[in-house]
Amino acid sequence: MATVTAVTPHVKGRDTAASRDVTVTDPALVRRAVKAAALGNAMEWFDFGVYSYIAVTLGKVFFPSGNPTAQLLSTFGAFAAAFLVRPLGGMVFGPLGDRVGRQKVLALTMIMMAAGTFAIGLIPSYASIGVGAPLLLLAARLVQGFSTGGEYAGASTFIAEYAPDKKRGFFGSWLEFGTLAGYIGGAGLVTLMTALLSSGDLLSWGWRIPFLIAGPMGIIGLYLRMRLEETPAFAAEVEKAEKSRPKVPLRQMVTGQWKTLVLCMGLVLVFNVTDYMLLSYMPSYLTSELKYDETHGLLVVLGVMALMMIVQPFAGALTDRVGRRPVIAAGCAGFLLLSVPALLLIRQGSLLAVALGMGALGLLLVCFTAAMPAALPALFPTRVRYGSLSIGFNVSVSLFGGTTPLVVTALIGATGDMMMPAYYMMAAAVVGGFAVWRMSESAGRPLPGSAPAVEKR
Repeated sequence: MATVTAVTPHVKGRDTAASRDVTVTDPALVRRAVKAAALGNAMEWFDFGVYSYIAVTLGKVFFPSGNPTAQLLSTFGAFAAAFLVRPLGGMVFGPLGDRVGRQKVLALTMIMMAAGTFAIGLIPSYASIGVGAPLLLLAARLVQGFSTGGEYAGASTFIAEYAPDKKRGFFGSWLEFGTLAGYIGGAGLVTLMTALLSSGDLLSWGWRIPFLIAGPMGIIGLYLRMRLEETPAFAAEVEKAEKSRPKVPLRQMVTGQWKTLVLCMGLVLVFNVTDYMLLSYMPSYLTSELKYDETHGLLVVLGVMALMMIVQPFAGALTDRVGRRPVIAAGCAGFLLLSVPALLLIRQGSLLAVALGMGALGLLLVCFTAAMPAALPALFPTRVRYGSLSIGFNVSVSLFGGTTPLVVTALIGATGDMMMPAYYMMAAAVVGGFAVWRMSESAGRPLPGSAPAVEKR
């Protein structure tokens, strides 16, 4: 007869190494874990949203130039630089999370991210200290990028290992709900400041406000994460090793999982290229390339993200019923077929046309934001899940996702073709389509290397 392991806020108990046939998850504990991971992710991405939406102003503060395109390119260059160190962060935090625990590492990444964001708000302008200003901005961005290397993989692993098998998609979707909430918080604050402050005030001191908010936000996120227990899957792995966690060599996390890593990178590529294109690049595209009113452009993006937040949990639950593969495949097909029509609508410039084009892209993006937090951790076994996922995720994001604003801006400048964003998303959709064709379905099934997880009734 199968022995059942109960996981509750107060009971971590497991009888013996042989008595782990089923893990029974406590709904209250699962919800607490999801809230902490999602809220921490929201705080982390609050900064990324602010940085993207206020990029034009930051270009004037840190990169003085007579050419607005050059300013924007320099600002997005600093944005992209943070993604170059993300794989290093993943190589440090991922294996550490597989060795000492997910909860401890997620607390550490929260501290570093909040500190890096807060520091940006304190940097003097180029007019005050010259070239030191952009160098300090770059240093703060590198701290942020290094810490983010362990954030998403850790948060998605944390939720996936807590969630019952039949609801992993639903609970995982709340991670990206937190991301959208962070973006909305950042964009909303920038929109409010743009509407209330004069351009001179925004340029001289107003731009600092969103970054300085990161300090208290980080303290709240740290408190929530420190209150959590380790995941049942990780605790079971520790018991297997007789209360010690054997170190898995970094090489084994790569060479031993290389086929899955390539698959992971393909899925992450389409997810993040489309994500950063819509949420990070399009506000600046509307303002700098299409000469769209800055406040109205931000309001459209806010509306699109609000729509995505409403749909997100339902789409996550859908992946539990029909599977991750069909939902991800639908997103890839949609971006391949609709990117050009959507961008043509956006380029018409009217509020209705921009809203329709952005809304269509936002709903397609939900196919990825709802499915990926559950699909990606399920690619790897428990003992290397955090490390291997961190490496695959961050290498792909660094090469393709975070560089999207910089690459597309450069391509438009080199070719003069304003349809480059659509072509870039279509290329990503082709890669993602091949990856989803090769992946196995994970909906309703135990995570590799873990016992089946069911919800306590």
